[in-house]
Amino acid sequence: MVNVLLQIPNVLALALSGVALVLKVFALVDAAVRPPAAFTATSNQSKVFWVGILSAGLVLSVLFLLSPTIIFNLVAICAAAVYLAGVRPAIKEALGRAGG
Repeated sequence: MVNVLLQIPNVLALALSGVALVLKVFALVDAAVRPPAAFTATSNQSKVFWVGILSAGLVLSVLFLLSPTIIFNLVAICAAAVYLAGVRPAIKEALGRAGG
């Protein structure tokens, strides 16, 4: 029973790492499929900037997958969160305006 309880933090860290990895992959794929003009229309950084930042974060996250508190993972999570919470809604709104 004690061994099982000692493994809970490891399992929790792995689960959180997996969730964070999915979040970063989703942000990268979303940024990659958006048209470059949508990024400039929203006065955000360019598509190349966001795809580069998210790609670098994803690569570092894969390298340090089992250490979710390593600074690289925290920075990558923050970059994905900024993209998903701020840039992505602005791009969707700009594309909605342009489409009709």
